[in-house]
Amino acid sequence: MRKKCRRRVYALVNPIEMAVLGACVSAEKPLNTLRLAELSALDAMTKGMGTKEDWRWCTDFLNIAETMCLMGIGKEEVMPFIEVAQKALLEAAKRFENTGRMGLSGEGIKALKELHSYHDLQRTSVARSVYEKAIQNTVNRIRSKAKNVVEIV
Repeated sequence: MRKKCRRRVYALVNPIEMAVLGACVSAEKPLNTLRLAELSALDAMTKGMGTKEDWRWCTDFLNIAETMCLMGIGKEEVMPFIEVAQKALLEAAKRFENTGRMGLSGEGIKALKELHSYHDLQRTSVARSVYEKAIQNTVNRIRSKAKNVVEIV
């Protein structure tokens, strides 16, 4: 007896709509929510009132920006700010371990603000599927503990 194809069509997902959503630039409402969270975390870090969660938000957009640079999206412009911001966030983590307060230096604040504006430009310049792929690549790099990944315990 011949095998039968048992392909299932799920009514909950429209494949054409999903393809169009993946090909277009991300919608404004989710991006505004993301920007608000990132900027509030950056503001708290700037004022010296940052928490571990604020530090995590800053490192997240830094890591995604770095992955997008490695993918070839804005490499020349963003990489200098990434290096300075990484050093500033590492110093902030060490300062938090020693003093219990999370804050940034002046150079770190400037680098993180510039990095955020460049990262915002990166994510609005590419399709949503490319941005999601960059996020997934970032997660995979952190999980695999790549050679240039620094882990703070």
